[in-house]
Amino acid sequence: MATDPSKRPGPEQVAIFLMSIGEGPAAEVLKHMGPKEVQKIGTAMASLERVSRTDIDYVLKRFSETAMEHTSLGIGAEDYVRSVLNSALGEDKASGLIDRILLGRNSKGLEALKWLDPRAIAEMIRHEHPQIVAIVLSHLDADQAAETLSYLPDRMQSDIVLRIATLDGVQPAALHELDEILERQLSGKNTAKSSMVGGVKTAADILNFMDASQSANVMSGVTQVDEDLGERIQELMFVFESLVDVDDRGIQTLLREISTDSLVLALKGADDALKDKIFKNMSKRAAEMLREDLEAKGPVRLSDVEGAQKEILAVARRLSESGDIVLGGAGGEQMV
Repeated sequence: MATDPSKRPGPEQVAIFLMSIGEGPAAEVLKHMGPKEVQKIGTAMASLERVSRTDIDYVLKRFSETAMEHTSLGIGAEDYVRSVLNSALGEDKASGLIDRILLGRNSKGLEALKWLDPRAIAEMIRHEHPQIVAIVLSHLDADQAAETLSYLPDRMQSDIVLRIATLDGVQPAALHELDEILERQLSGKNTAKSSMVGGVKTAADILNFMDASQSANVMSGVTQVDEDLGERIQELMFVFESLVDVDDRGIQTLLREISTDSLVLALKGADDALKDKIFKNMSKRAAEMLREDLEAKGPVRLSDVEGAQKEILAVARRLSESGDIVLGGAGGEQMV
C-alpha cells in the first residue's frame, strides 16, 4: 500500500527532494546545513524505499509553493526569524535559540566544533580556563556537550557544569576573543556578535545525556558548592523515573517505539510506580508477559540497566522534539 506523501517525516521529504535534483545541487544544499541536519537527512536518504512518482511530484510541488511565497528572500530575515520563533515557542523559550541561530551565520569557529568528535573537542579545550570550556559546551547540542564533558577530567566536570548553569550571556569582546582562538585551530572566521548561552536549563540538558553515575557525581559536586543551584538543575533534569509523569497516550506512543528487551532491562532498575504506569498502558496479555519476563530475568549489571534506560530516554526525547509526546515532570512542559 502506497504511503501518503504528506505523511512522510520531514527528513524523508527533504531526502526525496535532494535526490530528485541531482548530486551536484544536493551537495550544494547540504553545505549550508548543520551536522545534525545532514545526519538526519543522510540517514533518511539511505533508508528510502518505495519512492513513487507521486512522492516526488508532491515534494517538488511543495517546494515550489514554498519558494513562491518568499519573493523577498533575505530582506528583513533577522526580524522574520525572531518573529516566527517567538510566535512558535514563546519569548522565553525562543530567546536562546534565536541568538544561537543568528550567531551561527558568522561564528565559524564555534559552529565548526559541531562537526568534530566529542573526544577531539575535549582534547582541544581541556587546558582552557573552565569559563571558556563552559561557553564552548553551551554552544554545542546537549548530547555532544555531554559526551565532551565525559572526556574531561573528573575534577573539572562539576566546576564546568556550575559555570554553565550560572552563565547569563557572553560579552561581545569575550565571544570575539574565543571565536578567534577557535579560528586559529579550525580556520574559521571571527565574530563580535553576542549570544545568550548557558543557564540552568542548558546544564540540565547536558547532564541528561551523561551516564547516570557520571551525572550523579557531577551533581554532587555542584550541590556541595551551591545547594540551591543544584536543586534548580535537578528540577529541570528529565531522568528515566520522570517517565511516570508522561501522560498515558505518550507512554503508549513510546512503547511502540522501543523493543521489549530494552524495556525489560530498563525496568529492572525502575521503581514500582513507573512499572505500574507501563503495565497500565499495555494490553492485559502484554502486561502479563512483561511481568513474567521481569521475574524470569536474573541479576543484571547496573551499567546494562542504565544503558537501556538511556536508550529509551533518547527515544522519548526524539518523540518530544517531533511533538509526538510531551515530557512531563519538573523538566517537561505543562499542559492546560
